[in-house]
Amino acid sequence: MPGPLDGVRIVDVSQMISGPLASMLLADQGADVIKIEPPGGGDPMRAVGRSLQGIAPTFAVANRGKRSLALDLKRKRGRGILFRLVEGADVFIQNFRPGAAEGIGIGEAAVRAHRPDILYVSISGFGESGPYAHKRVYDPVIQALSGLASIQGDRATGRPRMVRTIIPDKLTAMTAAQAITAGLLARERSGEGQHIRLAMLDAMVSFLWPEGMARYIFAQPESAKTVPAPRQQRDLVFRTADGYITAGVVVDREWQAFARAVGHPEWLQDERFRTAAGRIAHWDERLELMQSVLERKTSAEWFEILDRAEVPCAPINGRQELLTDPQIAANELIVETEHPVVGPVRQTRPAARFSGTPAAIRSPAPTVGEHTRELLGELGLGKAEIADLSREGVIG
Repeated sequence: MPGPLDGVRIVDVSQMISGPLASMLLADQGADVIKIEPPGGGDPMRAVGRSLQGIAPTFAVANRGKRSLALDLKRKRGRGILFRLVEGADVFIQNFRPGAAEGIGIGEAAVRAHRPDILYVSISGFGESGPYAHKRVYDPVIQALSGLASIQGDRATGRPRMVRTIIPDKLTAMTAAQAITAGLLARERSGEGQHIRLAMLDAMVSFLWPEGMARYIFAQPESAKTVPAPRQQRDLVFRTADGYITAGVVVDREWQAFARAVGHPEWLQDERFRTAAGRIAHWDERLELMQSVLERKTSAEWFEILDRAEVPCAPINGRQELLTDPQIAANELIVETEHPVVGPVRQTRPAARFSGTPAAIRSPAPTVGEHTRELLGELGLGKAEIADLSREGVIG
């Protein structure tokens, strides 16, 4: 059954994570994504991790559902083939450093000359101008600059800490995928394409802003003085008799239910904890009281008690536990598909479920240039011309 983006064609020359993951989300939703890779090694992510014939774990997930064309864009004939693909495309994605796409002849003007209404998508680390625009960038650089590492800092020492997963890259991909679908809707209404620009730094700071920058949201000069500075608060991780759980109480009803469920209704009379603002201001004292009680029973015992009281709580899963968690199993979130090179691949199905136009894992991640001849054939190139391009090294 076709997905919601059936009939949309995307030409994607991006590499690594931010661009490829964005186009993967759209491929799951039915878009025909043509991945352009340099002949030979292809996308560098193919070699990151335990790679089997150019298929590494992260690459396998971030590039599922696509067709690969190995094409040398530094050659004029290579760009010529790219532009022929562009003529039938709706979206063009690149994540080169600012100016690099123009330098090799695939900037917006060059692409739009072949498809005036195309959505041209540029993903960068810092944006097109400014003191950092020229810098090379990876995920930890954005974690540092955006304030994320500081927010995650060690509570005792204040030393910044990185999140141990590539949050900015993946968040940028999801932001880009949403922007592309919005751009397609706008084009449907107006008939005109546009340039969508997205910086990893912008996506990450915007993501952190609502509560990470709460002290600075009210812009009056006196705000910084009247709003308390956020402290390095302890995580909501509680030790039980046999492991760790999390339990969150935000609104009054949840706090009241928790205090009664754990046998301490007297906490409700404590002036420090009577309001949500007070419970935040006295965060550490409140968590110490909660910890002193939760360590007395097992995790399973507390889940039964807290669930009955409708207090939000959950086990803290390790990677192995995640695979067998009953809720994840009920959601049928983790699936296995067969890859012709690496065998069974365990991954998540598309998170968004459509009732009429379902998203799906439509095909495995391709090997480098796996669909080169297929795609060139669709453009009308004959066997002799394809062989000539191969001899010249224009295609892989």
